Amino acid sequence: MQEASRKKVSDQSHRFYGQPQQEPGSYYWPPINQNHLPSEAFNPYCNLESSLGTSSYPPQNSSSTVSFTSNGSPSHQECHSYPLEPYYSPDNNRGSPVSRSCLTDDADDDLRHKIRELEIAILGPDSEMFDVYSVSNPVNPVLSELEAGWKDVAEIISRRDLKEMLCACARAIGENDMLAGEWLISELRGMVSVSGEPIQRLGAYLLEALVARTASSGSTIYKALRCKEPIGSELLSYMNILYEVCPYFKFGYLSANGAIAEAIKGENRVHIIDFQIGQGNQWMTLMQALANRPGGPPKITITGIDDSTSAFSRGGGVEIVAKRLSNLAESLMVPFEFHGIAGSASEIQLEDLKVQPGEAIAVNFALVLHHMTDESVGSPNHRDRILRLVKSLSPKVVTVVEQESNNNTAPFFPRFLQTLNYYTAIFESIDMTLPREHKERINVEQHCLARDIVNIVACEGAERVERHELLGKWRSRFLMAGFEPHPLSPFVNATIEALLKNYCDKYTLEERDGALYLGWLNQNLVTSSAWI
Repeated sequence: MQEASRKKVSDQSHRFYGQPQQEPGSYYWPPINQNHLPSEAFNPYCNLESSLGTSSYPPQNSSSTVSFTSNGSPSHQECHSYPLEPYYSPDNNRGSPVSRSCLTDDADDDLRHKIRELEIAILGPDSEMFDVYSVSNPVNPVLSELEAGWKDVAEIISRRDLKEMLCACARAIGENDMLAGEWLISELRGMVSVSGEPIQRLGAYLLEALVARTASSGSTIYKALRCKEPIGSELLSYMNILYEVCPYFKFGYLSANGAIAEAIKGENRVHIIDFQIGQGNQWMTLMQALANRPGGPPKITITGIDDSTSAFSRGGGVEIVAKRLSNLAESLMVPFEFHGIAGSASEIQLEDLKVQPGEAIAVNFALVLHHMTDESVGSPNHRDRILRLVKSLSPKVVTVVEQESNNNTAPFFPRFLQTLNYYTAIFESIDMTLPREHKERINVEQHCLARDIVNIVACEGAERVERHELLGKWRSRFLMAGFEPHPLSPFVNATIEALLKNYCDKYTLEERDGALYLGWLNQNLVTSSAWI
């Protein structure tokens, strides 16, 4: 579908989420009467809850809904109710469609019917029928171009390739081709499943994100996913499962701890500043190692910056981490002090860190920098400001662990492709270690991964908080802030290699320019680097 498919045919227009107001001369389709296209194509929301039911469809007039609130009660502020529509079928795990509402056995007749529906929507019910197969229409060449575009969509659907259809749907939505996008959405609903193959499971969440984007509800869906999170103890258990079945987090913790341990050799007072303390588990192994240091352990101070998600999952504030680490330090006879900061890492100021003269400073950025806004979102540029602030502390080392993905400033369609490729590798790796019949696998993927996927695809501007950058871009930012690369040592590399022996041999480890890249087959997933 080209520009002709977006020409204005009435005084009404349809605007998509995140799209700026067009200059005169840019046109959109008018809202189409839903009676002219399949009814399932116009449900503005996908619902993950529906994917957990059976593959049978409820009556069209069903009033079943699910409410997303933090306490289970309805809310009209941040959380909304969404119609239940079980188009994600757990039984459909072989890629075969549950329904083929648009593509019938006679594809030619179906295409002819759709072109007629389109003509009626544009020209009215009294318009003359035109030949669906004519190359050009002498009466209305615009419809002839539309006809060719719809044939292309029909051919894509006929191949039933899930990846190809997801990409075609995202391209149509990115080009504001609502009709093609809705047609593809209606077909994709019968092909995705949260309990199927990796691409089907990922497709379920990508489809939800695409529908949310077309309905201008990306931020609402994102908030809804947050609102209907399980209780804190359950979420923590899901995070722990993901921690165990995939090496990504352990890779980050071990490589960062190794770099810090080497940088603070011989120091008697160590101050670790963790910009996302989480559960504090990373520092338990480091504390145990320092407790056995010849000559005795140093005094360790940890400043932990806490966010609301971590507080929710642990079921309380940062004082829980403080108590856990203090108890461990006491048992190891390690002098210890903990400072907790509840709030956003982006808002940290120098005076918040309470650095004392004579302390050896180590700063840890574990999967947190990509949440800070930069110049592409607006002012202030917290991403670069925080790096300059940290440099002013003259740290012994700064460790950085980040996803190796490029979706910060990428336009929508390239960002969608990047997300598809990146999370395909993630879902495939989960499939190798967490059996598909595992009762908690759906919860792990939904609560630990789906929220980020929806945010990347459906949201724009300040509402898109998942903004990853490649290590090459982080390198430029650190150099600009005055840092120099600090290559990770052979000891750290050997430690990570030993870790990966406990996992599938499809994981890859590469050292490049002093940094480590952890990947799955040919897709790099996580990087670890150090700076001084």
